[in-house]
Amino acid sequence: MKPNQSTKEANGKQKVIAIKSYQGRGAIKIIKPKDQKKQSSKLELMELENIVANTVYLKAREDSNKGRSKKWKKLLQLPHISQCLYLKDKLDIEYDYTVEQQPIGRLLFLKYCQTKPSYYNCNQFLDALNEYELSEDKQSSARKIIKQFLCDDSENVVDILPPDLIETCKENSLSTCSKDLFDECSYFVKHFLSGKPFNEFENSKYFLRYLQWKALELRPVTTKTFRMYRVLGKGGFGEVCACQVRATGKMYACKKLEKKRIKKRKGEQMVLTEKQILQKVNSRFIVSLAYAYETKEFLCLILTIMNGGDLKFHIYNMGSEPGFSVNRARFYAAEITLGLEHLHSLGIVYRDLKPENILLDDHGHVRISDLGLAVEIPENEMVRGRVGTVGYMPPEIIDNEKYSFSPDWFSLGCLIYEMIEGKAPFRARKEKIKREEVERRIKFDEETYSSKFTEDSKQICKELLAKKVKDRLGCSSDRYGAISVKNHLFFKLINWKRLEAGLLEPPFIPDPHAVYAKDVLDIEQFSTVKGVNLDASDDSFYSKFNTGCVSIPWQNEIIETDCFEEISSFSDPNSDDLIENDLSLSMTNNQNENGDEASKCFPFLRFNKTRKNPYKSYLMKQSTNNNEKNKINNSINNLSNDIRNSKQSSNQALRSTKEIILNNNSQR
Repeated sequence: MKPNQSTKEANGKQKVIAIKSYQGRGAIKIIKPKDQKKQSSKLELMELENIVANTVYLKAREDSNKGRSKKWKKLLQLPHISQCLYLKDKLDIEYDYTVEQQPIGRLLFLKYCQTKPSYYNCNQFLDALNEYELSEDKQSSARKIIKQFLCDDSENVVDILPPDLIETCKENSLSTCSKDLFDECSYFVKHFLSGKPFNEFENSKYFLRYLQWKALELRPVTTKTFRMYRVLGKGGFGEVCACQVRATGKMYACKKLEKKRIKKRKGEQMVLTEKQILQKVNSRFIVSLAYAYETKEFLCLILTIMNGGDLKFHIYNMGSEPGFSVNRARFYAAEITLGLEHLHSLGIVYRDLKPENILLDDHGHVRISDLGLAVEIPENEMVRGRVGTVGYMPPEIIDNEKYSFSPDWFSLGCLIYEMIEGKAPFRARKEKIKREEVERRIKFDEETYSSKFTEDSKQICKELLAKKVKDRLGCSSDRYGAISVKNHLFFKLINWKRLEAGLLEPPFIPDPHAVYAKDVLDIEQFSTVKGVNLDASDDSFYSKFNTGCVSIPWQNEIIETDCFEEISSFSDPNSDDLIENDLSLSMTNNQNENGDEASKCFPFLRFNKTRKNPYKSYLMKQSTNNNEKNKINNSINNLSNDIRNSKQSSNQALRSTKEIILNNNSQR
């Protein structure tokens, strides 16, 4: 590769070489003439490495829907139902879990209900109620629901609701359409669906298909499950790189935690806690854990990939001056508040809220990341610990006092202030100052506000940055403090239901053709860990970590990438007969797609018409004359025919085949 641009000084003493990458950034180096060739080659190779890494990564990102392996159907082949029935005794087979919590369970239940018009109408009604909650014109939406589902002359009428309940809804819709107008109807319909319809679903082929997906979900996860791309950054225990699931084409971030580094720093509990918390959370405003596995050297967390960079980068590098408009800051603060609300509802305090840990996705929405310092607090209890980042820790942490969820609301105040002002409230960017001075300012100094703040943005910062916990916004209701924060005047323009559903337009959308990460060569590599040996005593810790797929994110991945629809289809959706090969428990139905009797119970007989029978080929190689080959050929043909009839006769034919081989071997 030749430099895109080069200029030479007239006297030949110095040369300036500028090499431009595909993003238009230049790397400028001043060198002496005698070193020019050597340095130029080195620069070119380094820049080429970065360009290649970025190009391959961007290509994978843009074509993620086409990034499936050619063998993706084989990778996602559902196990035969005979291998899945044991799960019926291990899973929670209740409506609330199977339908309400499991994405694939819900879709299969809906597919079953489509075969029964009255059940299907009930599910359509529930979907309409969900849309009603998010609707901005509730009166119009309510009228539409009543006309479609609550009128006797409608073909979609929900005929299981009591007449008096229907009349009440009709009357209330004429006056005020509150968000809870149809709550009682919703409860009644769900109660109905959890009874007879769900019991029928349990005895259908759709439920057997659900068991197959749950069995596939339990398969081992290894490094071969993914393709690895460029390094995106580094954490405390290792690198973070982009990766792609071979079977689905879905892109993720792989957080590699080096085993020896963890052991040297005694970070086992910290790493395990982060993994367990990530596994527990399920919010669009918190980075999700999709897989967890181990290699010989690393523990790997496969997380939601956030291609838009972090808030720190956007605050200080993406505008003419640091900071955001109040409206943009409000949007991010609202989404972060919903993320904190979810964590607190699970009894988890985050303790490390700062711009670097808030990441943007492709669409401009933000998520909380890096839960390494998070901790779970039992109901009505408190914890103590000096953890966090200097400049974002509240007075109670600095003074080593007990606390519950108050640190997160103080840190949110710091973050809102920094997004608007373009600097942290108690420390200017790149200000060289001792930790003790920052902590003194947090405890005793009042923050100052410029003209960038509106009155309501200034007020929420003051209330969140209150020195005393009892005076701080969000700290009067323990784990439910988000309610008072959401009700603050600063958020009066936020439609929380629509925001939670991801329906509000973000104020900024990242460029899909840009890589919001440092150049590959600018990311420092970790030094080799010496003097640490891994032994059998570490295995118990690794076994707690190496748990494979995380249920809900994995199921969402299967659905979003259209793999579910392509694999879950039935030859006759309206029939309850178990005519599918992989759902049949009788051998007479175990024929493959080409019509061969390749029973799932006999994996060595899985062959088709265009390919020779491998078992037959093996036997032929063992024989020495034509007479033996004819006998083997007849025996194999008999075996194939007998599989159609009964297990007993097929076993007899198999024994006959074995006897031929044994006799041949003994004669030799």
